[in-house]
Amino acid sequence: MGLIERDIGFYYIADPMFSKNGILKDVSMACDAGVKIVQYRNKNGDAKTLYKEALELKNICKSKGALLIINDRVDILLAVDADGVHLGQNDIPYPVARKILGKEKIIGVSTHSLQEATIAYYGNADYIGFGAIFKTSTKEDALQEQGIQKLKDIRKLDIPIVAIGGITIDNAIDVIEAGADGLCSISDVQKGDSIFSSILSFQMLFNKN
Repeated sequence: MGLIERDIGFYYIADPMFSKNGILKDVSMACDAGVKIVQYRNKNGDAKTLYKEALELKNICKSKGALLIINDRVDILLAVDADGVHLGQNDIPYPVARKILGKEKIIGVSTHSLQEATIAYYGNADYIGFGAIFKTSTKEDALQEQGIQKLKDIRKLDIPIVAIGGITIDNAIDVIEAGADGLCSISDVQKGDSIFSSILSFQMLFNKN
């Protein structure tokens, strides 16, 4: 078993592209709603911007007891001493990242098929992201719809699973019942009046299950 517990709950992605309030305020509210893991993702910022924002987010997460995961960038993780990195299929290979980071840092891997999930599992990734579960208009999740059944198939692997893609408050319970240990919903949370209350609604579904 890796460095992540199975009871992840709502997995919050902090991305300036989708923020209405600024990611610092967003992350603070997300943590107040009980988020245990925050992923910082900024596809458009330069290294200086990423470093500055990641450092500020680390301080917020640390003060509120949440883990900070950096999307893609192992260098930014090391620069701010974040808790881990989340790698896509086209990022630095997991074995290389593990060699650089050692055993103390969390490494998550995005997967989009049973084969990719199985490779991540046997490679000893700490957790996997899996999706897109449903069709989604969000650019970063514009992937082939995997569906609930494939999530159930992947649940046979003994690894924490974060489901992503097209998840809303209306279909989230199906995702949880299919075996997801955590889930992310970018558009459904950001379109609401309050990030805090929106995330809290998702968290309550995990508690009921």
